[in-house]
Amino acid sequence: MSTQNALLTILVEKINNDTLVLPTLPAIALKVRRSADDPNINLNGMADVVGLDPSLSARMIKISNSAYLGRAVKVTSTTQAVTRIGLNQVKNIATALAMEQLFVSKNETVKKYMTKMWNDTVNIVANAMAAMLTYQAATGKKNLSLDTMTLSALVANIGALPVLTEAERHDSVFANPTFLDVAIQKLSGRIGGSIMREWQFNEVFIQCAEHWRNLEFTESSIDYIDFVRIGAALSNQADNGDEILTLAQEKGIFTDVEIYQSLEFTEIRDNAKAIFA
Repeated sequence: MSTQNALLTILVEKINNDTLVLPTLPAIALKVRRSADDPNINLNGMADVVGLDPSLSARMIKISNSAYLGRAVKVTSTTQAVTRIGLNQVKNIATALAMEQLFVSKNETVKKYMTKMWNDTVNIVANAMAAMLTYQAATGKKNLSLDTMTLSALVANIGALPVLTEAERHDSVFANPTFLDVAIQKLSGRIGGSIMREWQFNEVFIQCAEHWRNLEFTESSIDYIDFVRIGAALSNQADNGDEILTLAQEKGIFTDVEIYQSLEFTEIRDNAKAIFA
């Protein structure tokens, strides 16, 4: 049996036996999520929790001042940032900003893959955010939450992390990047769903992590997974990108695909991407 097939067999067996080591949610994100679920938490209390991590605090201030929220008056403190963003949004935004901590490895080869995967993920997120904002501006519909969609797009590739971690024990597979791409394509959705359940995320995130690559899984109404797919298609991260865009157009998300080549769309996308820079 080749090393590649052996690794694939090992991964499938561990998935089936529920023994695959899954990544854990970054500690600060876990603290923020638990605090946000506390009915007694207030804005000052949440600001104190966010302030436990200077990096997260600085990035929360950055996002509160970004074009993402469209505010002209700048804030300078964590409390002001949390107040501007709001308790309901801080939970998902803090988790999103902490996600980069997962895409690391001490193995130099794996580190390169992780870095590329994070950059690819950020491109998916930025395009998905821009697609949703463009849709909302065109239709006036605000029933979907931008921060929920942002986190949904960020967890789209989360299932690939255990594949790469397991591959660290089989260095020779990195000589064949195509194999890793195939393994990720085949298994990351199933693994991603398991991670979301382990983290006790709700069904929105489970569906996006588990099914965004599978176009047979669809909702009749426009949903978060549609924008995750559009983000992947526009980032050239989906094998069926043309089909994704065709289905999105049929659903009424946009009328002309050229809107995604407009200067306005590009500016929105670049502003979204800057959040994770």
